[in-house]
Amino acid sequence: MGISRDSIHKKRKTGGRRTRIRMKRKFEMGRQPSNTRIGEKRIHLVRTRGGNQKFRALRLDTGNFTWASEGYTKSTRIIEVVYNATSNELVRTNTLVKGAIVVIDSTPYKQWYAQHYGVTLGKTGAVVEDSEASRSVQRKLKKRQSTRTLDESIEHQFKSGRLYARISSRPGQCGRADGYILEGEELAFYLRKLDVKKKKN
Repeated sequence: MGISRDSIHKKRKTGGRRTRIRMKRKFEMGRQPSNTRIGEKRIHLVRTRGGNQKFRALRLDTGNFTWASEGYTKSTRIIEVVYNATSNELVRTNTLVKGAIVVIDSTPYKQWYAQHYGVTLGKTGAVVEDSEASRSVQRKLKKRQSTRTLDESIEHQFKSGRLYARISSRPGQCGRADGYILEGEELAFYLRKLDVKKKKN
């Protein structure tokens, strides 16, 4: 018996059995889940209906993550999975799925921030650098610094060198683990969830 995505085999709302009007069809076929883990990149191609392809990621260790408030996207290393609303088993096994909360390396974003604003984010907090650049560049950096805002929780994460992010792509379908850095109310929500989880343990 293969995996089937039809509804013919399900019972009615009343609990009665449905009469099967036909056998299984190819277009109702399902496949095994990819269970993408963190590791050296390994992707299998799967032929699908109409001769199209799916990219089944079995192992991934990097992804493109967007810092939405700054409008900056960069490829960075995925360190671990810390929360998944579906199951703690997916956290224990470091399985990458859409909607998983992961920890990523903050280094590429820290480097860009220093270049763009002339401010270094580190263990001592945000430090304005003494730039040896031309006057025009210094004026530009000063103007950017005057309108610069950085959430305290994000700045605190930069001190540890790690950022919380959410995967928004489907690794088992497109072969990529892309997403966005958590900010604002969404970040606060998931930090509360992680605190509850720590207290239980």
